[in-house]
Amino acid sequence: MTTEKLGFIGLGTMGLPMSLNLLKAGNDLAIWGRNPDKLKDAVTAGGELMATPEKLGEICGVIFLCVFDSNAVNEVVFGRDGIAKGASKNLMIVDHSSIHPEHTREMAKKLTNETGASWVDCPVSGGRYGARDGTLVMMAGGEKENIERLRPIVSATSQRLTHMGPVGCGQATKLVNQAVIGAEVAVLAEMFGFANRYGVKVKEIPDALAGGWADSTVLQDHARRMIRADYWETAPGNTVKDLNTVCEMGRTTGSPMPIAALTTELYRYLGAQGHASKGQIGLMHLYVQEALDK
Repeated sequence: MTTEKLGFIGLGTMGLPMSLNLLKAGNDLAIWGRNPDKLKDAVTAGGELMATPEKLGEICGVIFLCVFDSNAVNEVVFGRDGIAKGASKNLMIVDHSSIHPEHTREMAKKLTNETGASWVDCPVSGGRYGARDGTLVMMAGGEKENIERLRPIVSATSQRLTHMGPVGCGQATKLVNQAVIGAEVAVLAEMFGFANRYGVKVKEIPDALAGGWADSTVLQDHARRMIRADYWETAPGNTVKDLNTVCEMGRTTGSPMPIAALTTELYRYLGAQGHASKGQIGLMHLYVQEALDK
């Protein structure tokens, strides 16, 4: 719990449970969103509904964002009735969205130049269950004093906050996270397809490899859902958006990325087949369409 007035914009799959955990911890939380239906649970739990993002900027010390992409972040911060119009130098924006690191740096610089307010890019990992249980891991970019200001507040939503460097480095670290998960899903899908054709009991693979060097959270969570063909419907383009950014940052920094590039093409192919909404584990559908746990 903090004595600062908090704000939250972006109460979707991740943002809603995060905002509820902030409220459960006793924080004073103001909220805003375009879709009133997505805000009902937070209002019921004690969230104060505001008319515009600008109003949040006027009354909040810290505002959390959890929206889809760079354009959405830019709109709620700098658009008509945006946060920046009501911001003071005491405001800190904490962006939990997964967006382009370079766009983050541009917006952070603009915010500070125009208002004196500060910016922390703080994407998360842990999925919907981590958001629900308050066990997300957070990777943050920003000034040290801002990270330390943030740390006690996010104890209600995370199990760990790591300072990764200056602004933009949180987003860069999230790209590492996304590329690693995507590549692991890709090789698991490929290997499950092979194992299934050879007669292996594919449903036993996660247990068989548990504790060995191939074990991972992806194997124990994502792979089990891949085996069950348990796809969560997601917004088409989410995974490709992040992987496209990974490849773009490879070009920007002159970093070779053959694995990330191939993984990106596989997800693009999945989308071209009309199955982008199957989400991060959707690559399994390219190899085997039925469940493998029978």
